[in-house]
Amino acid sequence: MNRVIKVLMVDDEEQFRATTKKLLARKGFETILAGSGEEAIEQLRQNPDVVVLDIKMPGMDGHAALKEIRRHAPDLPVIMLTGHGALPSAKEARREGAFDYLTKPCDIDILAAKISDAVRSIEKGGPPAERTMKDVMVPFEAYTTVTMEQTVGEAMDALRRSYGASVSTSRILETGHRSILVLDRGGEVQGVLTIKDLLEAIMPVYLSAPKPSTADSIQYSPMFWKGMFTFEVKKLVKKRVHEVMSHRPSTIDAEANLMEAAYAMVGTGERRLLVMEGKKAVGVVREQDLFFEMERIQGA
Repeated sequence: MNRVIKVLMVDDEEQFRATTKKLLARKGFETILAGSGEEAIEQLRQNPDVVVLDIKMPGMDGHAALKEIRRHAPDLPVIMLTGHGALPSAKEARREGAFDYLTKPCDIDILAAKISDAVRSIEKGGPPAERTMKDVMVPFEAYTTVTMEQTVGEAMDALRRSYGASVSTSRILETGHRSILVLDRGGEVQGVLTIKDLLEAIMPVYLSAPKPSTADSIQYSPMFWKGMFTFEVKKLVKKRVHEVMSHRPSTIDAEANLMEAAYAMVGTGERRLLVMEGKKAVGVVREQDLFFEMERIQGA
């Protein structure tokens, strides 16, 4: 699906609307906002491809808005949002013609997947086909990167910022990447830096060196460990990224099947794969992206 999908987001909470619009924009969606059911009916003039509609709103609630949307645009798919305590209401909305429903808090990846599903169901006239890597991956440009020659301290700052950029409210969530892609000067991926790499890098060599059995009680006494973590971290931040990074992730084609990715992760023990179109890296698929697909299928 190459065209930009236009989403009508209907919710009475202003912060939720703004946050969701920002997160969906990162994933390539255009979002129209409406703060009420009445405003949503007016916004149908902008011809959205799919509607994300909150059930509990003052005035015209989600059920009433759904009926009006169905009357004005009977083929327009509608995804309902509801709290965990209102699942019967959401299931009722599905019987009334909603495409699907999600409970809050809602992960942005799952919401994006549902939106794509809804549009595919209309365009192809049937249930959505199983996704490929390019449908579930994090785009390359959205992934945090550093160069091999940067310091580990700079890389740690970049990783921290990637977590800070994961905007969320009590009703919408975005997961952090938990790793950084490491590039050479030409912009090619040469490795990955993870939190596990950082922890391994602060382990002094002598901790894994052979030792007499009689020294165990002394070596691992509380005094032995005191100050070690701080000392090693201060040494680590001055090193270069290439000294501590892991190898480049295994690659997978952008058109590959989800089971192929799952098989590769299980076989290699890797938690992420580099998605390729020809010789070009276009994204990263993470274990949590496959989990989101499992959850989506479970609720389908």
